[in-house]
Amino acid sequence: MTPTDLSSLTQRLLEAARKAGADAADAMAVQGTSISVDVRAGALEQAERSEGIDLGLRVFVGQRQANVSSSDTSDRTVEEMAARAVAMAAEAPEDPHAGLADPAALATQWDIDALELNDPTPEPDPDALRRDALEAEAAALAVDGVEQVQQATGAYGARDIWLAASNGFSGGYRRTDRALSCVAIAGTGSGMERDYDGDSRIFQADLRAADEIGRTAGTRAIARLDARKPPTGSYPVLFDERVSATLIGHLLAAANGASIARGGSWLRDLLGAQVLPRGMNLIEDPHRPRTGGTRPFDAEGLPTARRAIVEDGTLTGWTLDLASGRKLGFASTANAARGTASAPSPSNWNVALDQGTATRADLIRDMGTGLLVTSMIGSTINPNTGDYSRGAAGLWVENGEITHAVNECTIAGSLPEMLKSIIPANDARTHLSRVVPSLLVPGMTLAGS
Repeated sequence: MTPTDLSSLTQRLLEAARKAGADAADAMAVQGTSISVDVRAGALEQAERSEGIDLGLRVFVGQRQANVSSSDTSDRTVEEMAARAVAMAAEAPEDPHAGLADPAALATQWDIDALELNDPTPEPDPDALRRDALEAEAAALAVDGVEQVQQATGAYGARDIWLAASNGFSGGYRRTDRALSCVAIAGTGSGMERDYDGDSRIFQADLRAADEIGRTAGTRAIARLDARKPPTGSYPVLFDERVSATLIGHLLAAANGASIARGGSWLRDLLGAQVLPRGMNLIEDPHRPRTGGTRPFDAEGLPTARRAIVEDGTLTGWTLDLASGRKLGFASTANAARGTASAPSPSNWNVALDQGTATRADLIRDMGTGLLVTSMIGSTINPNTGDYSRGAAGLWVENGEITHAVNECTIAGSLPEMLKSIIPANDARTHLSRVVPSLLVPGMTLAGS
């Protein structure tokens, strides 16, 4: 696909919006390529390649706004987008909090090379993706007890992103992604169990070896065989590092400015209160190199910066874009995210929870008898109270030792109390955008047999 000058394209959108009668506008253009190769039973099952460009235009007419999108870059379509957006905005309700950023607050310089968002090596050949997937599949099948591999997938993506606004902001960057995954199935008939492993990196050189991914997927599937329901009662629950980030994700969702502004969050009255154990910090760092949540600026052109969401166990602030910040009387935290078809909304970048000193094995030993959760399904979380209930599966721990697989159970508790009691291990993967170790919750309700 021939590269398009996205900077010029977004300026064309802004000029068309001005001519159509908009008082202000911002525009976003994304051009990307994606390749995905699936293998099964030693043969190619599916291969896909897509290329495309997407445009988004948001216009303001007074305090009214509207957003339109398209995948056509012709002059006629650009003019029609602008006219349609202005007409839609004229019919939209007034929003006293709508508007672009103050030009004085905009990001003006950044070192995009230091963030390492783009792997400069050539796009991988589809056959290279196929070979990686086949190697992962073969490694999974080599694990004794693995009957089949549901799917092994190699994938690559590259995107060029550009944002411009009538307040003077204009900036963009390129990011790449390389991924490999494998889903293994162990057992037969009604006793079949499956599990997976995978890796996703910005740089091909950082991707874990294909045979390691396949072998891990197979080993995990075997560990789930002969599962039974756990006893019903109150037990400690250890959230494996694979799923522990969901607990912190619930905290981040509750601290989202859009939820706070609606009054629909159990954190709404807890600004400055303890939400994690004393001494524990939750840090957001949007400038961590080679990481999925890294951004030089947000979707409203504001400079991103490192901040403490929780410091010494205390909630220090909300996650805000311009609109939610104005509603709540705070400045934006430069956390606006958007797609071409939507207006900005608050979203977190890279976050990291303090790790502990104990290993995962130490926490298993110390928990005595309880549940090690390795996967979860469904989610019932009351956003107003934090009442928590989820389906879970994993491994049963008896007297500090793993004894057998567990499935078909529900874990429940109060999320605010759970978070204030968590005990972290030291096993978080530091390349992820959410760096969260395994977390032990000393007491939860299990509903099993």
